[in-house]
Amino acid sequence: MMMTENKEFSVNHAENRFPKLLAWVAGVCLIVPTCMAATEVAADTTDEKKAEKKEMSSDSVMLQPWTGPYGGVPPWNLVRQEEFLPAIETAIQIARDELIAIANQSEPPTFENTIVTMEKAGKTLDRVETLFDVHTSNLNLGPIPDIERAVAPKLSEYRDSIYQNEKLFKRIEAIYQSDAMKSFSVAQKRLVDDLYKTFVRQGAKLDSSDKAKLSQINTRLARLFTDFSQNVLEDEKGYVTWIDNEADLAGLPDSVVAAMKSAAEERNQPDKWAVTNTRSSMDPFLTYADNRELRETVWRNYYNRGDNGDAHDNNAIIAEILSLRAARAKLLGYKNHAQWRLEPTMAKTPAATMDLMMKVWPKAVARVREEVADMQAIADAKNANITIAPWDYRYYAEKVRKDKYDLDFNEVKPYLQLEKLREAMMWAAGELYGLQFDEIKDVPVFHPDVRVWKVEDADGKHVGLWYLDPFAREGKRSGAWMMDYRSQQNIDKPITPIVSNNSNFIKGVAGKPSLISWDDAVTLFHEFGHALHSLNSKVNYPSQAGTSVARDYVEFPSQIMEHWLDTPEVLSQYAVHYETGEPMPQALLDKIKKASKFNQGFDTVEYLASAIVDMKLHTTDQTTIDPDAFEKQTLKEIGMPDEIPMRHRTPQFAHIFSSDSYSAGYYSYLWSDALTADAVEVFEEAGSFYDKATAKSLHDNVMSVGDTIDPAEGFRRFRGRDVDTSALLRKRGFPVE
Repeated sequence: MMMTENKEFSVNHAENRFPKLLAWVAGVCLIVPTCMAATEVAADTTDEKKAEKKEMSSDSVMLQPWTGPYGGVPPWNLVRQEEFLPAIETAIQIARDELIAIANQSEPPTFENTIVTMEKAGKTLDRVETLFDVHTSNLNLGPIPDIERAVAPKLSEYRDSIYQNEKLFKRIEAIYQSDAMKSFSVAQKRLVDDLYKTFVRQGAKLDSSDKAKLSQINTRLARLFTDFSQNVLEDEKGYVTWIDNEADLAGLPDSVVAAMKSAAEERNQPDKWAVTNTRSSMDPFLTYADNRELRETVWRNYYNRGDNGDAHDNNAIIAEILSLRAARAKLLGYKNHAQWRLEPTMAKTPAATMDLMMKVWPKAVARVREEVADMQAIADAKNANITIAPWDYRYYAEKVRKDKYDLDFNEVKPYLQLEKLREAMMWAAGELYGLQFDEIKDVPVFHPDVRVWKVEDADGKHVGLWYLDPFAREGKRSGAWMMDYRSQQNIDKPITPIVSNNSNFIKGVAGKPSLISWDDAVTLFHEFGHALHSLNSKVNYPSQAGTSVARDYVEFPSQIMEHWLDTPEVLSQYAVHYETGEPMPQALLDKIKKASKFNQGFDTVEYLASAIVDMKLHTTDQTTIDPDAFEKQTLKEIGMPDEIPMRHRTPQFAHIFSSDSYSAGYYSYLWSDALTADAVEVFEEAGSFYDKATAKSLHDNVMSVGDTIDPAEGFRRFRGRDVDTSALLRKRGFPVE
């Protein structure tokens, strides 16, 4: 989407804090090419084709306000894929006309006739984008990838046309510089301030020549982001490790073997077992498979995605992306891409991010040395005659866990039923925020796997809708993420949010519950934390709602939610054996708690290596970059242990190369976790994770306020002081000194 950091966050407006109308972002979407060429999609420019498109788009349900219960719901049952391109083109024109009308008003600019009117504009484009974004991330089959190739540059060009509208910017600037600002509320001041500064950062003050250059760069980047994503997914599709000898399954739990068999059957190989080239398939195989040669094959397939020197190799694409980002930053008056990206964040500067990362890095590397020594000792005791390699790390770490803590996560998994854990996090949300979830069947869904719940507060008032799409399938990008289908707002009338959580868990065998790993359970709670951030939102303006906060703050509400998974109240009620219904034994609960800081060296180093390389790539003054060589040299300079790869190697680093979304921003998971670690101690000091006063403070100062206040101030109100980063070291079991 981060064991904390492995999760992904994908919402349409989280990238920037200004109206979604202006905030289109290509999310971390991995897409596959089909037989329909992008040029064929984009080339229907004859008068006859144009007329057909106009007629098709004007009749499209995707352009209409959502109808039905709960303030209207997405009309998934009425979507026709062939209408996406003309509908998006029409929606862009509608949005552009709305903004031009605002810019061309004869009345002097005011907060109401300019800022609020902008907040209300673009709803047609919002709706169409939402429907299309769900298809690119969850249903990416047939013509969808090629439609995205055509759509991405159009949206980029539209976005630039708004930022470069001089009349519109002058109205915003006039309000920003007016005495009226003194009378605005804090939220209104932040809204104007963010909007004005965003326009400036996006080139509003450039001359016409430089604006044209900027648009060319942004349009080209939109195309490259799509190509990068398609290449990664193509390598995920193309590299399957086939096993036809049952003996090679030695060490694997029955649930993993069943999932591999199911994957093979889906690929018309019922007599084999398949390890697909995704994290959810790779991770358990590397953890449990005794066959070291196969572990190496699976490892290389996964970590070489986008780096195989073939038609799907991403190195040239990355080099061009980095070059264009550097050129754009200089055009906009910044030293480098990272400085441009970090200006609106909590961190503000690349130096601040590196200070935090390098505070943790040496302690994490030292812990890895200890972990490797423990693994090597076990390998030597078994006369394995090996030196621990990257494809051995998970395997021997699991053996060390069993040896040191008498904890085998195979014993834990039977107690981790997806459905029961879903109930658990809903129960926790009720205890913390008074939210009640009731499954409904009266709204359309986009796939049979999808389920929907209406959400009400403690008084029975409707809060919003929550969609869950939990299982892996062809055409769905890997990872886990949250999306906003509709943002909460209250300008003229209350509008309730619609959110979704999406993941790639392995569906259980027919008639049996879906069992997930402990890490998967953490992921489930993490993504639900993002959903709760939106569902708890109580603001006026959609640009400030829920998750529309600084990139390095948005992971805080999700990361803190992870901590409710292993509370005794949750595990004793909901971690029940799928066959016997018995709760997890106290002895096993104690082992989990005792081993909570186990393997933190691996978790932290593999994440931090990616975050540091990201920041180095976007602060270097090198004009030409060989991504593989740069990655190798950077890891050497920081002392990367040979036994661990980066969590996301550069050629597959979708967070930073499938969009600008997390570029120069992957550090944000650590930044947010520093906040999380400190915030968790408030609950611990209160004596319970369900302490009512502490939960209310979290709601009032973090979960409900969106971007109406400065995030540092919101945290300060909750914690009673600024963040203490030493809590992060304590959380991970590293020495604080």
